[in-house]
Amino acid sequence: MRRLLALVIIAVAVGGFMWLKSSRPPPPQVEVRERVWRVAAETVESATQSPVLTLYGRTEAPDRVRAAAPVSGRVLELAVRDGERVEAGRVLARMDPRDFEPRLFQARADVEREQARARHDRNALEQERALLALAEAKLARFGALATARLGAETAADQAREEVARARLAVSQRELAIAEQPARLAQLESRLAEAERDAERAEVVAPYDARIARVEVAAGDQVQAGQTLLSFHAADALYLRAKLPAIYAAELAQALDAGKVLSAEVEFGASRMAARLVRIGGEADARGVDVLLQLDGAEGVPVGAFVNAIFERPAVTDVFSLPMSALHGGDRIYRIDDENRLRALIVERVGEHRVAGVPRMLVQATGLASGDRVMSTHLPNAIDGLAVEIVAGGTSVR
Repeated sequence: MRRLLALVIIAVAVGGFMWLKSSRPPPPQVEVRERVWRVAAETVESATQSPVLTLYGRTEAPDRVRAAAPVSGRVLELAVRDGERVEAGRVLARMDPRDFEPRLFQARADVEREQARARHDRNALEQERALLALAEAKLARFGALATARLGAETAADQAREEVARARLAVSQRELAIAEQPARLAQLESRLAEAERDAERAEVVAPYDARIARVEVAAGDQVQAGQTLLSFHAADALYLRAKLPAIYAAELAQALDAGKVLSAEVEFGASRMAARLVRIGGEADARGVDVLLQLDGAEGVPVGAFVNAIFERPAVTDVFSLPMSALHGGDRIYRIDDENRLRALIVERVGEHRVAGVPRMLVQATGLASGDRVMSTHLPNAIDGLAVEIVAGGTSVR
């Protein structure tokens, strides 16, 4: 009975399993569908745009003046301080005039003494020529007596000696008179130098300027050539920055053509305009120097580090795209009418900003106005991939 009961249970279980299997619903049919990637896209338009470059550099004043002490002396007065703006003609510093007056008085006295000597030499020359004439007449008389054997030969020799001495005196006096203009010019140049140094005892602003740095104080003893202060024109502040050398030829051609290349300079919260005025003639690994003149840079000190958004010459037939649209450095994807990706090789022309956001400017064969370009950076993007355009730029895997 136990064995029979076990067989009955097994039979019932097998029968129940077979019934359940035969009464189950049929499985749903599996449909194979292609995966569609949701991406953002932009409709592009061909336009003429000015690519921009971000430059970093320091402000400088190429025409900066360093006022130095003309001679050794003491600083009597300083009338300005660092960063102060001054008008043309204002006295900036003054040295003690007592350090200049002795040399000036000595130079004037030397000139006056030479002029007096010149007058004396001209008067003395007339007298010496008269003495020479008398000596020659005396020699003629004694020569005639010696010839007639009526006078002593020694007297004739003495007369000849007097004539020689008189001629030597006249010759020396004529030489002194001939050299007098050169001696006078030399002394007058020393006087002019002393007068120049005396005038430089006062440092006067030659134009509206801004004081860059004061290096001495009133009462300091300074040496000849030592810098007292430095200043530059108030409206002559420049930005020197490094520009990639590949753009140097392009900008040089634009300057030669008379184009104005402008930039916006940022210094803290301040914004000011600038324009390119010169391009350096030498380059190094960092690039070539460019000089931009700043407008309205009253609050910017010399030597400040600033950055500038510089506009390059305009380029035609370019397309503006977000940075995220670029794949692999030189490829974008156009979305065709079937919502599939089509790869295009592009050439990056530069960058520009829209509402402060940087975007790239590209040129591409096969891209036209009105085309849709994927703006989502999709790492696994390939040619022919099916996509769905949605708002936003987040790729969905």
